[in-house]
Amino acid sequence: MIITHHQDGEQGFFLAEEDGQRMGHLTYEWDSPTRFAILHTVVEKAYQGHGVAKALVNAAVDFARENGYTILPVCPYAENLFQRDASFKDIL
Repeated sequence: MIITHHQDGEQGFFLAEEDGQRMGHLTYEWDSPTRFAILHTVVEKAYQGHGVAKALVNAAVDFARENGYTILPVCPYAENLFQRDASFKDIL
């Protein structure tokens, strides 16, 4: 799985692909110069249950940590993951 990051102004997304097939994506929007909100995490039906959503969230978390940003998890999946895993507390 390859995850790429795309940003355009106030919005961006992380895209997961494998062998040219789109596996899923995570969308976000900036709500301040140092914080972005994860809005949606979507995984294509054929790839559900294969860890794609978690890999997308982890890519967003890595991006935040590398750049000193924080995250507001609006997406129910991301919010649930952040509540269950204490290792994400530093970017909230």
